[in-house]
Amino acid sequence: MAQVLRLQHTSIPMPTDGHAAARAFFGDMLGMKEVLPPSTLDRTRLVWFLAGPDEHEVHLFVDESMSAKSTAQHLCLQVDDLQAFRERAASHGVTVEETIAIPNRPRFFVHDPFNNQIEIVQITGDYT
Repeated sequence: MAQVLRLQHTSIPMPTDGHAAARAFFGDMLGMKEVLPPSTLDRTRLVWFLAGPDEHEVHLFVDESMSAKSTAQHLCLQVDDLQAFRERAASHGVTVEETIAIPNRPRFFVHDPFNNQIEIVQITGDYT
């Protein structure tokens, strides 16, 4: 039977003038490597980043309307040192939002410059 192999990428909106802010947040604050979108796409409307060594990607795209979204909509980035990311967020002036605890999944939320919600999690074992 055919099966899903992995999440390859997630796409999130940014305003027309959001490129520099996207690079500052995802590149500088989160430390993600920027990758060039394919030349067949309009690169002036896209900023792409690698999310870890397994070729997962975060794609930011221009959305002029930045229309409403669900308050639960988010992407989740697994990290190896949650406290270091908490400190990095603070040093970049990014507000950390605490949330409901999950056993063996310490986590918090931040918002990118475009108000997209991002969960930062460290997996320390199986959850119960």
